[in-house]
Amino acid sequence: MQQPAAATVAATARRVERASGELATRALRRMEETLPWFSSLPPQPRSLVGLIVQAGIQGFADWLRAPGAGTRITADVFAVAPSDLASVVTLEQTVELVRIAVEITEDSVGELAAPSVQTWLREATLRYSREIAFAAALVYARAAEQRGSWDARLESLVVDAIVRGDVSDSLLSRAAALGWTQPAQVIVMAGAAPDGDPDRLLTHVRRLGSDLGADILAGVQTARLVVIVGVTGRLGRITKALLPVFAPGPVVTGPAVGGLVDAAGSVQDVFAALRAAPAWPASPRPVASEELLAERAIAGDGRAIRSLVADVYQPLAADPSLLATADAFITAGGVIEATARRLFVHANTVRYRLRRIAEVSGHDLTAGRDRYVIQVAVTLGRLEQGADRSERL
Repeated sequence: MQQPAAATVAATARRVERASGELATRALRRMEETLPWFSSLPPQPRSLVGLIVQAGIQGFADWLRAPGAGTRITADVFAVAPSDLASVVTLEQTVELVRIAVEITEDSVGELAAPSVQTWLREATLRYSREIAFAAALVYARAAEQRGSWDARLESLVVDAIVRGDVSDSLLSRAAALGWTQPAQVIVMAGAAPDGDPDRLLTHVRRLGSDLGADILAGVQTARLVVIVGVTGRLGRITKALLPVFAPGPVVTGPAVGGLVDAAGSVQDVFAALRAAPAWPASPRPVASEELLAERAIAGDGRAIRSLVADVYQPLAADPSLLATADAFITAGGVIEATARRLFVHANTVRYRLRRIAEVSGHDLTAGRDRYVIQVAVTLGRLEQGADRSERL
């Protein structure tokens, strides 16, 4: 339809401007009648919506005068409310509000314009509502981007604090703000981070975790990717599914624990195991940090040394026959008959003692990997015992 004369447009815009308060009141009344969620809003967000509606109608008057400035005018409509309103009223709900405001304005065209320009005003209302909808989408997109940036920074702080072992109530509340639901099982994974944009990598990790039904906290520290996984079901399936996000090379998992506090305690074990992992090229992927105790101990990890001495060496040393059998079996290359000859016992006695060794130490001497772990544990235990004797002398 042809644009009316400038004087007619100006007169119509003034009528719209003068009627903006009344139109906003009508719109809010209809929103309360037709939108149950609007009535349940707290007073402050509801009053902000009222301000936006009135600003939108006043903006319509400005837009009628200068439709070429539509982008600026429609953006100004949402400047009357803080950006965090987007966290209270969804984009879909905002579209419903715009629709009702447009309906009220259309219903009032007869009051706002002379008969000769009513069709033009209705068409202008529809064009303006479209620009308002685009402006609303832009506001929500920017709010989502800001939330994403803030969440990324907050997640980095949470992961760094867990790595340092600095877990407090404030940290737990920050994790909750990121969607952490206090799952029943938590596990730490660490490995090399692939090349590329870290933000994109972490987004992919979170999306993959969400698809698997897991809570995820992740961070890239220098060249290392740290992923904290929380689930209420099976952890094994989740950890295997997350392997592709790591660069080629060892990936270490800590033990399953009951929460972020305990996860902070296992992070250092995971990092120590990751440093020691190259010493066991045939290790599985992922490999548990406890499976690398021997390599960690050789690398000087005190926690691994204490664990091997307490859990493997000392139970064997408590029974001299078991420790002697372990020594002889290792020296004999894992051959039962040669071990029996060295100990001057029957081969069945050796078999019985091997079963006892497995029971008390948790490691089976007939398996090559376990035999290596026991040999390291016995060596460490004797070194510690010898150091104690030297100190007494």
